[in-house]
Amino acid sequence: MTTRAGENRPALPPRRELAGFAAVGLLAYAVDLALFTCLRGPAGLGPLTAKALSFLAACSVAYAGNALGTYRNRRAKGLRPCALFFAVNLAGAAVQLLCLAISHYGLGLTSQRADTLSGAVIGMTLATVLRFWGTRTWVFRAEGRVGSWTG
Repeated sequence: MTTRAGENRPALPPRRELAGFAAVGLLAYAVDLALFTCLRGPAGLGPLTAKALSFLAACSVAYAGNALGTYRNRRAKGLRPCALFFAVNLAGAAVQLLCLAISHYGLGLTSQRADTLSGAVIGMTLATVLRFWGTRTWVFRAEGRVGSWTG
């Protein structure tokens, strides 16, 4: 099958799409963690400044990885897709914080283990589902797709 320059090609099969999204997400997570650690430690920045900068860098890596890798066959030009991508990722971050807040303040589960489980495991899982759905539905939308991620 040949396509002209600028045309959308068929979407990846769901498993390959999910695997590509996960690989890019792991890379972005590594960038976030490494940069936060460096900015917080040797650079001496405060925790919120360090996290904001590492989040922006990780989102940039994730957008580039998805645009050039996982969703390279779909058109996403201009600032709008990039802005939508950052908005979806902010929503994911809010989900993680909400899970942590509910567990810590609402349920009174205040140990470090409970905070890690609620924020980094449960929150990250829910946020990843939201990010995957939002990225493929709003940012790198396949022609004719209404929003189902199964086909």
